[in-house]
Amino acid sequence: MNDKRDAPKARPAPSGWRNWLAVIPFFLFAFLFIFLPSAVLLIGAFQDPQGKFTLTNFAGLIEPSIVSSYWVTIRISMVTALGGGLLGFFMIYAVTLGGLPRWMRTVLTTFSGVASNFAGVPLAFAFIATLGRTGMVTVFLKLLFGLNLYSQGFSLYSFWGLTLTYMYFQFPLMVLVITPALDGLKKEWREAAENLGATSFQYWTKVGIPILLPSILGTMILLFGNAFGAYATALSLTGGFINLVTIVIGSQIKGDVLHNPGLGYALAMGMVFVMIVTMAIYYLLRRRSERWLAK
Repeated sequence: MNDKRDAPKARPAPSGWRNWLAVIPFFLFAFLFIFLPSAVLLIGAFQDPQGKFTLTNFAGLIEPSIVSSYWVTIRISMVTALGGGLLGFFMIYAVTLGGLPRWMRTVLTTFSGVASNFAGVPLAFAFIATLGRTGMVTVFLKLLFGLNLYSQGFSLYSFWGLTLTYMYFQFPLMVLVITPALDGLKKEWREAAENLGATSFQYWTKVGIPILLPSILGTMILLFGNAFGAYATALSLTGGFINLVTIVIGSQIKGDVLHNPGLGYALAMGMVFVMIVTMAIYYLLRRRSERWLAK
């Protein structure tokens, strides 16, 4: 006969203050690297070189060169988000739901985990050594096929060259983020559609794509924000030849010629606003997709 007194006693939950100890590093990190820099940007955006209050910095955002820098940055972010999103989606679809061997998924996800974090000066140097004027692939095509990429109009140091470079870390990020959504597609949904007489095309157009669309669009928006804030890769590759807003901010804050920190802070606040909108849309789309994938 079992006695309730013999049952093991539950371990008491730790006191409330102990539960907060583990998250103190998170709050400290967020304060030092998110809230404090944002506060500095916000205050500096409303100050002139003498530290007095002014709105001149925000008025400078409508200058043609500033508007052009935002537009170029938005265009390259949109192109790489769309291109990297589609390429990454079809890649992970092929190894997840397609007929490719299972080991290909391991290879692709491992590569994506490394490539999505490979950016900045090393990435720029790698592309210069590969597709620069004297790069390995450029020389190889010229010697074997008589094809000179640069005489055909291609340039690594142009808008499309920088777009190609950004794609290197854009599509791997798409692979990593969209993989759980593809894994969340239940086999029962396809079986039910096939039992009702639906073809593969009808299943994807009526069931698969509508369920995945919020995740796909949300991830592409995340890619947009990832490219929008890139700085080191573009500066190292083009030397500031392309008028990106991140490069303009660097020139205004620490440049010798275009030195106007207040305008640089105002430009940065514009970027913060764009990133906040981007992440808000991503969050909403992510919540919508989780309603299906969590069922």
